[in-house]
Amino acid sequence: MQIIVRDNNVEQALRALKKKLQREGVYREMKLRRHYEKPSEKRAREKAAAVRRARKMERKRMERDGIK
Repeated sequence: MQIIVRDNNVEQALRALKKKLQREGVYREMKLRRHYEKPSEKRAREKAAAVRRARKMERKRMERDGIK
């Protein structure tokens, strides 16, 4: 990953770097790796995330189709 500093504007370059790191999911991964997570906890977390995604997609599909 590379960020170019223009006109010695380090603050702007830092903002761009943080935004790129956020998009890549680096912060999320750092948070997850901070402590050991048992495999059973990981499965439960991933399953819960999948359920949330499925419910969200279903809500969006129903909203798109006009069904309430």
